Amino acid sequence: MPERKIAEQLIQQLHTARIAGDLAGMCRVLADDGRFEILGASADKSIAIRADNLTEFRSWLAMMVKVFRISNYQLLSLTVESPRATAHWRADIFSKVTGATIPTELVDIVQYNEDSIVNYTEFFAPR
Repeated sequence: MPERKIAEQLIQQLHTARIAGDLAGMCRVLADDGRFEILGASADKSIAIRADNLTEFRSWLAMMVKVFRISNYQLLSLTVESPRATAHWRADIFSKVTGATIPTELVDIVQYNEDSIVNYTEFFAPR
């Protein structure tokens, strides 16, 4: 399969699962021994999550699925330079904790192999 197609499928599967709040779906796309980071700014504080494997990251993903809902998803660009890809997207993110919906800009930088994302870094900021 062409490299771009692999990257497109992995990003699509990850984003589809994330929008659906499908924890198992997200985990299926991520490598067990991968490295994962989410870095950004919310309305009142910065957030930094780092994990050296999927077992550590899964608990953070479970919390995200429980607390946040994503709507109005738009993939703005996808750049593939195998074995890396960068996805720029935006969405409205609703917090069950605050009751607020925040329009958010996100960038995912991934390194992948033929069947999973092995390194994942997400940057986000309210827009």
